[in-house]
Amino acid sequence: MPSLIDIKNLTVQFNGTSVLQNFSLAVEAGQKVTISGRSGSGKSTILRCILGFVNPTSGEVSIDGEALSSGSVWKLRRKLAYVAQEPQLGEGTTEEIMQQPFQYKANSHLKQNLERLPDYMDHFHLPQKLLQEDVADLSGGEKQRIAIISALTLDRKIFLLDEATSALDPESKEIVIDYFCSNDDLTVLAVSHEKDLTCFSDQVIRLTPAFQGGER
Repeated sequence: MPSLIDIKNLTVQFNGTSVLQNFSLAVEAGQKVTISGRSGSGKSTILRCILGFVNPTSGEVSIDGEALSSGSVWKLRRKLAYVAQEPQLGEGTTEEIMQQPFQYKANSHLKQNLERLPDYMDHFHLPQKLLQEDVADLSGGEKQRIAIISALTLDRKIFLLDEATSALDPESKEIVIDYFCSNDDLTVLAVSHEKDLTCFSDQVIRLTPAFQGGER
């Protein structure tokens, strides 16, 4: 059975400079994997390659057994949830932002999942009144949790977290980590320099610039 995320010999160059070199990684279903390393080591570039935002110089990425290509990228993105350090949620109230994805045909059959919203808000320690507030007025930590909740309502099973808990207080961070750890059906590939995220992982990859291989 193929890995859920399979990266083989990935090399990425910008302006002739290698950011990643021959990077390989296999993430199995349900695994929690953290990539750590100092700035410039290529951590976020890996996530951007998986999302199809960066075309590698060489190597390949497969998601759920299907190779990532210009023909498959839009289909495969629907399997992924990307949560950035500073999520760009759009404009409007939190509730409007949450409802927006279900207006698309690809997600319309999941609209009933919005009924879970109050439970998710409670679980991640967000007040219900936040749904009526403009997203522009939310704190960084609130935006991060809203982005996670939005992905959960869309039944995304693969989470790409790019410093996605950096704005959370210790209690909220623990709640997020515990949620992912207690759900075996969720696969997580996280980019972080924080020890509390590396501790929750089944596997930790430490990168250096022009990284050559992985360290468990």
